[in-house]
Amino acid sequence: MMKQLARFVFWITGWKVAGAWPKGLKKAVMIAIPHTSNWDLLYARAAFYIMDVPVRFTIKKEVMVGPLGWFIGALGGISIDRKKVAGKRKQTYTEAMVDMLNNADELVVMVTPEGTRSYAKRWKSGFYHVAMGANVPVVIGFLDYKKKQAGIGPVIQPNGNMDEQIEEMKAYGRTVTGKYPDQGIR
Repeated sequence: MMKQLARFVFWITGWKVAGAWPKGLKKAVMIAIPHTSNWDLLYARAAFYIMDVPVRFTIKKEVMVGPLGWFIGALGGISIDRKKVAGKRKQTYTEAMVDMLNNADELVVMVTPEGTRSYAKRWKSGFYHVAMGANVPVVIGFLDYKKKQAGIGPVIQPNGNMDEQIEEMKAYGRTVTGKYPDQGIR
């Protein structure tokens, strides 16, 4: 049902998918770049339904209640519960995501490294730490509004050289155009 709806959305808007999900890859952190508009979720989610990418995204447990929680869950939202465990301090968001990936047989978690729809000089690095901690690759998911393409870019296995690898990811992000180009990656 969702795949057919996604195809309809792409047909009516003239969007296309580009690239393919790597065969056999069952766990990953996907970064969605560039993130410049609220429309990004619609096109990204539609593309990943069409491509059969089982992408999920995290959200605070407190938001996942009632009808809004059901709707967010249907789109792929999964709640993060950072509660204290056995008297220990609360988990960080990063620790909770690492645990989630380590305890799953299949899980692709999508994050926006800019952390905002506005221009961000520095990316939030939590996605990189999650990938390192769970020993999974970072897959670049992209939206190119100029070409009306949504898809999969390079797959990068974190090696600990975070600044260099994030710059490599940003370099790829500069090749695609966000809905609001002046807010994109520079």
